Amino acid sequence: MWCVMFPNLLLLLVRTHAISFPEDTTALDIVDRHYSRQYPVFRGRPSGNESQHRLDFQLMTRIQDTLFIAGRDQVYLVSLRESYRNDITPYRKLTWRSGQADRETCALKGKHRDECHNFIKVLVPRNDDLVFICGTNGFNPMCRYYRLDNLEFDGEEISGLARCPFDAKQTNVALFSDGKLYSATVADFLASDAVIYRSMGDGSALRTIKYDSKWLKEPHFLHAVDYGNYVYFFFREIAAEHNNLGRVVYSRVARVCKSDVGGSQRVLEKHWTSFVKARLNCSVPGESFFYFDVLQSLTDIINISGVPSVVGVFTTQLNSIPGSAVCAFSMPDIEKVFEGRFKEQKTPDSVWTPVPDDRLPRPRYTPLSLSLSLSRSYSFIIFIFKL
Repeated sequence: MWCVMFPNLLLLLVRTHAISFPEDTTALDIVDRHYSRQYPVFRGRPSGNESQHRLDFQLMTRIQDTLFIAGRDQVYLVSLRESYRNDITPYRKLTWRSGQADRETCALKGKHRDECHNFIKVLVPRNDDLVFICGTNGFNPMCRYYRLDNLEFDGEEISGLARCPFDAKQTNVALFSDGKLYSATVADFLASDAVIYRSMGDGSALRTIKYDSKWLKEPHFLHAVDYGNYVYFFFREIAAEHNNLGRVVYSRVARVCKSDVGGSQRVLEKHWTSFVKARLNCSVPGESFFYFDVLQSLTDIINISGVPSVVGVFTTQLNSIPGSAVCAFSMPDIEKVFEGRFKEQKTPDSVWTPVPDDRLPRPRYTPLSLSLSLSRSYSFIIFIFKL
């Protein structure tokens, strides 16, 4: 079983006595909800009939000076050089619908015809010339390359398995780093196989272990960033360390090493050997901490006072007092956290406890440890696998 890293910095005990919702800080400015009516609106089609055309917004990303807005069967391109008064009008549109055979198969699987469209769920630049786009394609995910200059289809369709979800309602993230695609999604029709996956480019594909709740347990993937020697994934999931307390949701950050080559034929073959994760703690300190455990969205890496950081929106648990908060985490602090202590669960019913330092093989896994002797690297992989 894989290790789950919960350093002391982020692992805090939940108090058992009653707590009250923290008071809001004084706002710098407050505007009425109608204030947003002054902004221009994007409807998908210029002067189109909204009742006949559903946008079904899925994602939005900026590439150079163009905003790509992806929805059902369509990708719209909006120039960021233009100013808009009432309606935001796209200057170009890409249409990619599910094939007839895929729609028929989708219906045979018991899905409503509205679910059998091609919902665009992945849209990431491969380089300065190509953009990589994946869609659900009637619950048969597929991917394509398109040219950025004219949106012409380039090459052949490739499978979207483990790169794109089957269902528009499922969350996912994807990015390219060093020519390789890092994706996080579900890899089967029933959405039971959650996966963090590396594919394309040089080297073999790597993934998380199937159906192991200590790796991933019903995750909702929200964002991924490329930072230093690692790719970081931000998500929320059912907390495996609280199985005895019901379905408690925790927010996580996981990372994988970009130079990870996978395990051997004896252990973790074609699987990550560098995967670790930690809890994101967004809470209000005091006599009793008040937690905002449910990550909803996250920024790219931004500079806050000169420090690379990410900022997230968090909410409370469903059975808690409704509330939300914004928390910032510096990337150096996150890196430091992953040098902290591991925790393990010795039996399915036991509590999670820190792993003694004398049981941890030396040196720990780092990008530089790939140059170690095979026996020393293998001992660390075995340690990880048996936790």
